[in-house]
Amino acid sequence: MTKADLVEIVSQKTGLTRADIAVTIDSLLDAIKSALKDGKNIEIRGFGTFKIKPRKARKARNPRTGEVVPVPDRNIPVFKPSNEFKSLVMTSNPMDEPLSK
Repeated sequence: MTKADLVEIVSQKTGLTRADIAVTIDSLLDAIKSALKDGKNIEIRGFGTFKIKPRKARKARNPRTGEVVPVPDRNIPVFKPSNEFKSLVMTSNPMDEPLSK
């Protein structure tokens, strides 16, 4: 499912235009990215939590040359689904639904 698919579904459910929904979804995603960039967690009850997970510096190896390459510290965005969301996904039967594009 793509962002365009989400826009279409929400537009049909709400009766709002696709353009209005696209702006809303873009604004939501921008707000999430901005909050994560500022080091904040985003908790959406019943859905899950977006947060930043720091990764320590490490050494990696170039598979072609075998050269050891340093990988610096970095922050990785992660999503942890809520128990309610996990239960919903675990009890759904994906074979009952058509495959997305």
